[in-house]
Amino acid sequence: MRRIFIFGLGYTASRIASALAVEGWEIVSTGRDGTLNFDDAANVRLALADSDCVLSSIPPEGTGCDPVLDAYGDAVAGKQVVYLSSTGVYGDTAGAWVDESAPIGVGRRTARAGADTRWLELGARVLRLPGIYGPDRSALERVRTGHAHRIDLPEQVFSRIHVDDIVSATALALNAPAGAYNLADDLPTSQNAVIEEACRLLGLAPPPLQSLDEAGLSPMARAFYAENRRVANAKARRVLGWRPRYPTYREGLRSLVAS
Repeated sequence: MRRIFIFGLGYTASRIASALAVEGWEIVSTGRDGTLNFDDAANVRLALADSDCVLSSIPPEGTGCDPVLDAYGDAVAGKQVVYLSSTGVYGDTAGAWVDESAPIGVGRRTARAGADTRWLELGARVLRLPGIYGPDRSALERVRTGHAHRIDLPEQVFSRIHVDDIVSATALALNAPAGAYNLADDLPTSQNAVIEEACRLLGLAPPPLQSLDEAGLSPMARAFYAENRRVANAKARRVLGWRPRYPTYREGLRSLVAS
């Protein structure tokens, strides 16, 4: 039986753990629902020594400060490692396409870019993720609860990915060459289009078109609209052999309504 140690058993990593468990993997993890406490260094190190692979989904703290690498980098080195990063490392591209050859650390996610670089230097498979959606966490929930917005930014484009497509890519990445891989669906589009599709599927009227100021967004939500890019997934397709089950937001939202 193969064993994987997962740092940070959150929304995405929990679904990865469940899928690997079905395939016969033993799961050891930290996090609220994990099997170990992150700060229990002795037992964490013992578990790492007995693990075949490592997955980290813990975000950085401060500029380039990665909790896992800072505490357990020596114990992780030399293992098959997957790190869940963010396409936010590319910053704003004014809607242009970006692939893994693009520079990182030029946007607001400087801490994430610093951690991303450190994991690459360690020899990890770094999966750069755009906006994640899936069961109980999608435009459908925002529309149902009245928290959806349509912002009047006609040139704004984002990439996104269904959580289950991250799961399938992670399984492939565990046996792939080290390096960075963008994971995104095939159709970058505006957030407005996603909200409108969610409304159509639910039979509800879309929210009014507003300016950023009128929407009264939190600073974190407002920062989401400060960057504009399209994320290319060709390397993941070519090297990992990955194919998204939900190639656009339309298939993804339809599957969530059906479930």
